[in-house]
Amino acid sequence: SSEALSVTPLAFLTNQQTLTAGKPLPKSEVSQAAAELQQYCMQNACKDALLVGVPAGSNPFREPRSCALL
Repeated sequence: SSEALSVTPLAFLTNQQTLTAGKPLPKSEVSQAAAELQQYCMQNACKDALLVGVPAGSNPFREPRSCALL
Protein backbone atom coordinates (compact mmCIF):
# COMPACT_ATOMS: atom_id res chain seq x y z
CA SER A 1 0.00 0.00 0.00
CA SER A 2 1.06 3.63 -0.40
CA GLU A 3 0.97 4.09 3.38
CA ALA A 4 3.56 1.34 3.80
CA LEU A 5 5.74 2.95 1.13
CA SER A 6 5.62 6.34 2.85
CA VAL A 7 6.65 4.87 6.22
CA THR A 8 9.50 2.74 4.88
CA PRO A 9 12.01 5.57 4.13
CA LEU A 10 11.34 7.15 7.52
CA ALA A 11 11.82 3.83 9.31
CA PHE A 12 15.03 3.25 7.35
CA LEU A 13 16.35 6.71 8.24
CA THR A 14 15.54 6.24 11.93
CA ASN A 15 17.21 2.84 11.96
CA GLN A 16 20.28 4.20 10.11
CA GLN A 17 20.65 7.09 12.58
CA THR A 18 20.37 4.67 15.49
CA LEU A 19 23.09 2.47 14.03
CA THR A 20 25.33 5.45 13.29
CA ALA A 21 24.90 7.08 16.69
CA GLY A 22 25.00 3.80 18.58
CA LYS A 23 21.99 4.84 20.62
CA PRO A 24 18.39 5.83 19.91
CA LEU A 25 17.67 9.47 19.15
CA PRO A 26 15.91 11.31 21.96
CA LYS A 27 12.23 11.90 21.33
CA SER A 28 10.67 15.31 21.82
CA GLU A 29 7.18 16.75 21.66
CA VAL A 30 6.03 18.15 18.34
CA SER A 31 5.28 21.54 19.90
CA GLN A 32 8.82 21.78 21.29
CA ALA A 33 10.40 20.71 18.00
CA ALA A 34 8.23 23.21 16.09
CA ALA A 35 9.21 26.03 18.45
CA GLU A 36 12.91 25.17 18.09
CA LEU A 37 12.61 25.03 14.30
CA GLN A 38 10.81 28.37 14.21
CA GLN A 39 13.49 29.94 16.43
CA TYR A 40 16.27 28.55 14.22
CA CYS A 41 14.57 29.90 11.09
CA MET A 42 14.13 33.35 12.60
CA GLN A 43 17.77 33.48 13.77
CA ASN A 44 19.09 32.47 10.35
CA ALA A 45 16.65 34.37 8.12
CA CYS A 46 19.27 37.03 7.35
CA LYS A 47 21.53 34.34 5.83
CA ASP A 48 18.81 32.69 3.72
CA ALA A 49 19.36 33.43 0.03
CA LEU A 50 15.71 32.67 -0.72
CA LEU A 51 14.63 35.47 1.62
CA VAL A 52 17.30 38.13 1.10
CA GLY A 53 18.42 37.32 -2.44
CA VAL A 54 21.87 36.71 -3.85
CA PRO A 55 24.18 39.61 -4.70
CA ALA A 56 24.54 39.87 -8.49
CA GLY A 57 28.34 39.63 -8.34
CA SER A 58 28.38 36.34 -6.46
CA ASN A 59 25.46 34.58 -8.15
CA PRO A 60 26.77 31.40 -9.85
CA PHE A 61 23.46 31.02 -11.74
CA ARG A 62 23.50 34.38 -13.54
CA GLU A 63 23.52 34.48 -17.31
CA PRO A 64 27.04 34.59 -18.73
CA ARG A 65 28.07 37.93 -20.16
CA SER A 66 28.77 38.11 -23.86
CA CYS A 67 31.93 39.60 -25.26
CA ALA A 68 31.54 43.24 -26.37
CA LEU A 69 34.05 42.82 -29.20
CA LEU A 70 31.95 40.33 -31.15
